[in-house]
Amino acid sequence: MTWEAGADLVVVGTGVAGLTAALRARELGLRVLVVGKDGASAGNTGWAQGGIAVVRPDEHDAGDSLHRHVEDTLTAGAGLCSREAVREILAAGAAAVERLRGAGARFDASAGGALARTREGGHSAFRVIHSGGDATGAEVQRALSAATREGGIPLLERHCVVELLHGDGGAVAGALALDAEGRPGVLHAPAVLLATGGLGQLYAATTNPDVSTADGVALALRAGATVADLEFVQFHPTVLYAPDSGGGRRPLVTEAVRGEGAVLVDVRGRRVMAGEHPLEDLAPRDVVSAAINRRAAETGAEHVYLDATGIGRGFADRFPTVHAACRAAGIDPVREPIPVTSAAHYSCGGVVSTVDGRTAVAGLYAAGEVACTGLHGANRLASNSLLEGLVVGERAAAAVARDLRSGLLVRRCAGEAVVPAMPVVHRDLLQRTMSRYAGIGRDATGLAEAAAVLDRAAVVRPLRTRRAAEDASMALTAQALLAAARLRTESRGCHRRTDHPATDDLRWRRSTVLRLDVAGRLIHTPGGIERTAA
Repeated sequence: MTWEAGADLVVVGTGVAGLTAALRARELGLRVLVVGKDGASAGNTGWAQGGIAVVRPDEHDAGDSLHRHVEDTLTAGAGLCSREAVREILAAGAAAVERLRGAGARFDASAGGALARTREGGHSAFRVIHSGGDATGAEVQRALSAATREGGIPLLERHCVVELLHGDGGAVAGALALDAEGRPGVLHAPAVLLATGGLGQLYAATTNPDVSTADGVALALRAGATVADLEFVQFHPTVLYAPDSGGGRRPLVTEAVRGEGAVLVDVRGRRVMAGEHPLEDLAPRDVVSAAINRRAAETGAEHVYLDATGIGRGFADRFPTVHAACRAAGIDPVREPIPVTSAAHYSCGGVVSTVDGRTAVAGLYAAGEVACTGLHGANRLASNSLLEGLVVGERAAAAVARDLRSGLLVRRCAGEAVVPAMPVVHRDLLQRTMSRYAGIGRDATGLAEAAAVLDRAAVVRPLRTRRAAEDASMALTAQALLAAARLRTESRGCHRRTDHPATDDLRWRRSTVLRLDVAGRLIHTPGGIERTAA
């Protein structure tokens, strides 16, 4: 090891959950160190377009309520949400948004001065607040990054965590990381919070940036934690289609466009969602994505269209980010429909944790998309994700402070830190394999073939570079996702098995839980986490 640093809490990730946790931990008097493997604003938060779904207590008489928000979330989650977690997180949303506004975040206002609200898929009311029209995530990231800088919280940019380190008794006591020059060092801390975001880069087409390589899931598994619901990958129904776009991140067309009246039509001009769901174009994302894929296959096209011409000339003001992406692709959304397709968007599962961020491993916490708190179940309700990051990030910081005071955590690593060697798979092969066999439509034969392909292609390499560390995380998480998808022999939420198209509440109203055994093999925890919310 060539360098070292120390803190009470190391936060891995610089998005909404990580920076919210860091700010709250500093308020509680903890020494905090934030680690990001790229620039401070490189994660998913800045790309979130839609907004934050929240019901304020003073607005309950305006046709909405916390109860309705809870019920909408449970409906979208298709029986796998935890009602207790849903209610607890959503109930804390209004206060979390006010604290965010206190940190400098600015949201769009209506003509009367109140917060402007829109409606997105799966919501029964106009409860989604937004900023810059369709640039909410960018504003949240700006405000939190500024508050972090002004608060003097140290941030190690371009530092990649490659392994979690343990103290006596198996508790996490820090992390092994590579600095910007690839030199290994040790971050000593009695508490590590994973706020690393999602796993979108497992797929060839995604809305996620390049940093979303499933790092947190793999780190947690190797540290002894459990993961759940990895089979539930939400595919966003509408990303901008371009025939020569290849792989990688694609521009998102927020579903708030549909909330403002846009409709999906196929290449022959027929409505896609008519008769598919009572909410039609504002149905939950899994329903819309599946319908788009079916209609594209029926028409022999690679895409459908989103007709937003009815919004008129106000489109550019309401959706400036989408408008700019369309114009860059040579499309005028005011005059012509937008070609769209689906792409990997959000992981509903992750590291099993409480609403306070605690995992099964002492000293290890998780918040944001990397965590599985029971909020999302089998399918995330639109715009609940930024809210979860705000609420659970803050609660995790408070949990760390309590656990430190109670003496539950250890401060020094046991033994010498060594750069590990792990199986890696060529990224292009992994992404093509996952897109082909583990996308919206899956079956047992394809899932088994995908696992075999990745297993044959795996090569063990030392994790001495960021790329190697990312590829190792992707390889392990891909195999875990495939294992979970093979186990769940039903279709539910955003997990669609073509060989098991029905939903089986008797056998599968429970979360699929996986962990690594002492030999590093993925094993299924029998029984899983039973869910009773509906």
